Amino acid sequence: MDPQELKDRLSSAVFAFRGYNVTNLGRTGELLKHPRYGPIVRDRLRDASRVCAEVSGRRIDLARRARRGRNTTLKTYDEAIALIMAVEKAHHQILAELFGIEMTAAKFSMGYSLGEVAAVALSGVMRLEEAMTVPLAMAKDSAELAKDVTLGVLFSRGRELPLDLVHKLCLEINQIGEGVIGISAHLAPNSLLLMGQGKTIDRFKARLGEFPKHANLRKNAHRFPPMHTPIVWQRNIPNRAAVLMQTIKGGLSAPQPPVLSLVTGKCSYNDHNARDMLEKWTDHPQLLWDAVYETLRSGIDLVIHVGPEPNIMPATYRRLQENVETETKGKLGMRALTAVVHHPWIKMLLPERTALLRAPQVKQLILEDWLLEQDPA
Repeated sequence: MDPQELKDRLSSAVFAFRGYNVTNLGRTGELLKHPRYGPIVRDRLRDASRVCAEVSGRRIDLARRARRGRNTTLKTYDEAIALIMAVEKAHHQILAELFGIEMTAAKFSMGYSLGEVAAVALSGVMRLEEAMTVPLAMAKDSAELAKDVTLGVLFSRGRELPLDLVHKLCLEINQIGEGVIGISAHLAPNSLLLMGQGKTIDRFKARLGEFPKHANLRKNAHRFPPMHTPIVWQRNIPNRAAVLMQTIKGGLSAPQPPVLSLVTGKCSYNDHNARDMLEKWTDHPQLLWDAVYETLRSGIDLVIHVGPEPNIMPATYRRLQENVETETKGKLGMRALTAVVHHPWIKMLLPERTALLRAPQVKQLILEDWLLEQDPA
């Protein structure tokens, strides 16, 4: 896709910002060496290094980390936060200054976990460097909580997972008093991320017999900060974040483009509630599935993934595309099925979830890869 085509498709595009992961550098080192992109990337990494150093009290040099290809770890979680958000801002700036592609022309933006903070800030609600200070201030406690937390993927190869039962089991396990477990993300109707302290994930797995057949729980070997779960209450992270946000400037204009929040699964930000939304962001599960469905229902046909090495959101769209293609193969031509969605009078007569049929028609663009394929001169 050339720059002009990308610009022409913005009105039916969503910018999707990535969050924290085990690896966070992506192709930032290559962008840093690029003759045109390098100065922008370096400046944004320098700004983020300064903010991170002020909050942590340590000397930080994110550009040096990127040049040397040294990925972050849980011990440097604060640097990971600053790095991801700085690179997302650099991507945003490169598009605007070197290609004339403005995010404001898109239909939506959204972000998974940390990505939502970047999406809100870069939609004009507040300065990214100020917004960054809040998760940075919580980084040490978040990383310390992660030491005793296991991430589990709960999924079913058959039916939709019964959310009420998941919530009930989490509450029952929490009452034992040997650690807290909670839902961190709704990835799909048949897939959830759980985070639990101590042996809580094992206790949950031992009760899978209470679920419909083909339910499984797979533990992840890596440690992740337990954001978007009640575990963060143990360090008063939501309240402390709310206090910090009281004095951040901005938050009094609606985002442009509108931000699809993973707190609600809808475009819930307005001209005054950004602080309330971002406080809820700290401990509410990420409703990724609801947001993905909203993009399909709203006619999105292009997802632009912003940030280094995006993972969860590209995988979610890809898995949905594969599932829809498998379900419809041999039953009716996909062209005929997807054409139905573009006829509102027919859509009204069909089940609401008809929008899922559009999934195979949605194109995904990994922005860092796209940038390195272009000639901005």
